[in-house]
Amino acid sequence: MGLAKRAAIAFLGFLLFLSLSVLGLAFTLNRTVLNPDFAISQLDRLDVPSLAGERLIERIPEEMGFMAEYLDDMITDLEPWINEQVNAAVYAGYDYLLGRSQRLSLVIDMQPVKQSLRDSLWQAFVESPPPELQGVPPALAEQYFNEFYYEFSEQIPPTIEIDESLLGPEVMGTLEQVRHYIGYLQIAYRVAIGATIAIIVGLVFLYRQVKGATRAIGIPCLICGISTYVSTVVIKYFVGRQIVPVGLPAQLQAWLPRFINDALAPMQMFGIGLMVAGTTLLIVSFVYKRRQPSAYQG
Repeated sequence: MGLAKRAAIAFLGFLLFLSLSVLGLAFTLNRTVLNPDFAISQLDRLDVPSLAGERLIERIPEEMGFMAEYLDDMITDLEPWINEQVNAAVYAGYDYLLGRSQRLSLVIDMQPVKQSLRDSLWQAFVESPPPELQGVPPALAEQYFNEFYYEFSEQIPPTIEIDESLLGPEVMGTLEQVRHYIGYLQIAYRVAIGATIAIIVGLVFLYRQVKGATRAIGIPCLICGISTYVSTVVIKYFVGRQIVPVGLPAQLQAWLPRFINDALAPMQMFGIGLMVAGTTLLIVSFVYKRRQPSAYQG
C-alpha cells in the first residue's frame, strides 16, 4: 500500500471520528431539547401545577392567608386544564422554533379558570362571610356574592391569545435567532449523516477488501463510542451530583439530576451502539479470512 493511500485512509478515519461525534451530539439534541414530547415529559415530572401553586400561595398577603387553602384546592381542580394548556403551548412553541409554523399563536380559553375561581370564592364566602352580611338570608347573601363576582370576573378576559404582538419585538427577536440556530443544527444533522455514509463508502473503496475496510471503520467507531460514553458518565457525575444551583426550590433540586440523566440518555446509548459496532467490525477484521480460489483440476 502506497504512502498516499495510507495518508488518505488515516485522514478519512479522522473525518469519520469527527462526523460520528457531530452526529451523536445532533442526534441527542433532536431526541431531547428539540423534541416537544421530551419537553412535555420533563414538565410532567416537574409537576408544573403544583410548583406554580406553591409560588402563587407564597405571594398571598398575610391578611389574606385564609385564601391559601381555597387557592390550593382551585389549583388541584385545574390541574388537568393547566397540563393541557402547557402541552398546547409547548407544541405551538416547537412548531414555530422548528420551522413547521411561520407564526407563533396560542389561544387559551379562560372559562375553566373563571368557573373554578367562582367555586373557590363562593366556598370561602360561605364559610367566612363579611361581617356586614352575617345573619342575612342566604338568598340575599348569594345575590351580593353574584354581583361581587360579576364585577370581579369582568376583569378576566374570556380568552388569552399568546402571539407576536403580546410577546413583543425583543422576545420575538430572541426566538427568531434561536429558530435560525435550530435550522443550522438540523442542516448539520443531515450533513453529518451524509458525510458519515460517504466516508464509510470511501474507506471501503480504498481498501476493496473486507479485512482492511472493517478495521479502518471499526477503530474510529470504537474510539468515538468510548469517548462519548465516558463523557456522559463524567457530565452526569459532576453536573448532576456535584453542581446544584444554590437557591433553587427543593422540587427543582430533585428534578435537575433526573433531567440531566434523561437528556444524556440518547448520547449514552449512541456511545454504546458505536462501541458495539466498532468492536464487532474489529472482530470481523481479525477473524475474516479471504476465500482462496480452488485449484483447477484438469
